[in-house]
Amino acid sequence: MNAVVEQQRPLWLEQVSTRWREVLDDQNLRDLPYKIETNRAGQLIMSPAKNIHAFYQGRISKMLGQELGGHTFAECSVATPEGVKVPDVAWCSDDFLSRYGFEDPCSITPEICVEIKSPSNAESELQAKVRLYLDAGAIEVWLADAKGGVRAYGRGGALAASGLGIDISTVALDPPYA
Repeated sequence: MNAVVEQQRPLWLEQVSTRWREVLDDQNLRDLPYKIETNRAGQLIMSPAKNIHAFYQGRISKMLGQELGGHTFAECSVATPEGVKVPDVAWCSDDFLSRYGFEDPCSITPEICVEIKSPSNAESELQAKVRLYLDAGAIEVWLADAKGGVRAYGRGGALAASGLGIDISTVALDPPYA
């Protein structure tokens, strides 16, 4: 399903992967209540976890699993030329998982990556992640917001609808007990 052609691993991928292994092995970072990413220089970027964000992650993961089968991940690490990025939710097919397994970080991005907009996210930051995930192999990237809106992007830009047969207009993110 993933149309990215495998090539020799570029130098940046080796560097990003090595730095990520160092982050994973660092005892000081094991129990932090933060989502951790890295930038191009390998520096840590940490975002505090909020329960409403986790609620949305669960809701989207459940919907993707019900609609597509396959496998969902909360906070899956993805290697990009700009460091390791961590989509809030990622979905992959059985074929993807059998080909790439559980490498840390993913050298090829799962088929769908979802970013849930936080108040601290700038639109430019989210659009940069859309491009990074698509360039790294995602078929679609979704940007979800707290008002229930979901925008889908493919390699050609914004999509009117998901190309994977999911009605993204039904992804209601408003919490039931606000």
